[in-house]
Amino acid sequence: MVLARLLDAAVEHFGRKGFEGTSTREIAAASGTAMSSITYHFGSKEGLYLAVADHIAAQISARQADALKAARDTADASPAQAIDMLLALMDSFARMMLAPASAAWSGFIVREQQNPTAAFERLYEGAMKDMAETFVALILRARTDLDDREARATAVMLLGQALILRVGRASVCRIFDVETLDAATEALLLGRLRANALSILSEKPA
Repeated sequence: MVLARLLDAAVEHFGRKGFEGTSTREIAAASGTAMSSITYHFGSKEGLYLAVADHIAAQISARQADALKAARDTADASPAQAIDMLLALMDSFARMMLAPASAAWSGFIVREQQNPTAAFERLYEGAMKDMAETFVALILRARTDLDDREARATAVMLLGQALILRVGRASVCRIFDVETLDAATEALLLGRLRANALSILSEKPA
């Protein structure tokens, strides 16, 4: 399908070289389509760039939909239940960071994190916001001693531990002195992430 090929090629090229460094000619050639296809489907290079953000957000949302659905109803959750729900959600997110599919998105997302454009709003509203707000809600249920700002800071730190598995992949591999992460190492990292999160979420007020 032409549309899918264009989006896949655009994700890779925009991720590696950014908006300014990528030409529509390159994307058309990489996708095996005519440049006129970009105009037809997206209107312009800018339109394609925003469509890539929507495409990535949709894939993230689809991969996290089940975990978010299970974790979303926090109104009657006890602290222990909230911890279990958050650990399951965090594990799902971390597994996505370890999955090969997320490699294609990471360059694009990191560029938008560092120098946000209109595409960042598409990414945040389309995928990141739901994840972040669910994390915060669960943390507030699990740690009743924390106020909203402290819960948000905790969410940032917990999500950051999972994000390093993708955005810091080269360093993670170097620390383990390997070229790629095998299943045993991934399991070790997931276990350590869970233990770290459990320690933070189970902490009692002084």
